[in-house]
Amino acid sequence: MSKYKTLYLWMLIPMAFMQLGIFMDYWGDFTDNAWSVHVHYWTGTLWYLYLIIQPYYATHGKLDRHRTNGIIGIFLAGGVCLTAFSMMNRDLVNAQHAAEKPDQFGPFQPWFFMGVAAVEIVMMAAFGYTIIKSIIHRKKLEDHAWWLITSVFLIMMPALGRGIQNVYVGINSKDWPNINIMTPLYFTQVLILLMVFGAAWKYGKLKHPATYLAVAINLFILLLEPMGKSEAIQSFLKMMIKG
Repeated sequence: MSKYKTLYLWMLIPMAFMQLGIFMDYWGDFTDNAWSVHVHYWTGTLWYLYLIIQPYYATHGKLDRHRTNGIIGIFLAGGVCLTAFSMMNRDLVNAQHAAEKPDQFGPFQPWFFMGVAAVEIVMMAAFGYTIIKSIIHRKKLEDHAWWLITSVFLIMMPALGRGIQNVYVGINSKDWPNINIMTPLYFTQVLILLMVFGAAWKYGKLKHPATYLAVAINLFILLLEPMGKSEAIQSFLKMMIKG
């Protein structure tokens, strides 16, 4: 585990990307956010913090504290997953509002919010899977650590994507509403994939199943537009997700 001794410092990088990405979207209208948004933001933030402090405890002679915090961390991970699922009705509401007020939403058409809901279902299912795998492999420290590390890259897109998208829309505001909102999301996915490959290369995990999963999910997110425009997927989401 000596090669993970500085992991806690490297985990500050995805934490910073997430916080910078979501900063204006969350803090810019803090008092207008729904309670579910606040709960999801803070459980997600605490999860990222745990992925910083836990490697520190594990590699600096504090294994008892690491194990105790690990139990609490699993509780937090469940909160991240379940609160994300509970917020999906907001995507459908936004899709409805975009259809009713196209002038206000501009390039953000209903299909975009439907696509977000579709990819988030898969993202959060994959996130839950990585947590379960980390528990199963808790006695195999290398596998346990890597399953947890890759969980970060599975849930980074919504926060980082919003931040980059907001900047892109701001830069191109003169073209409103004729702005390709998928361009910044494609850039986001390339950025996340570079982080996945960089971390996997550094820790010798390029051929690990968790790495494959992280890559597959982030490539899958590139299908957001065709999935959002699929009438079959739209019907499924409307049937399954209720307010």
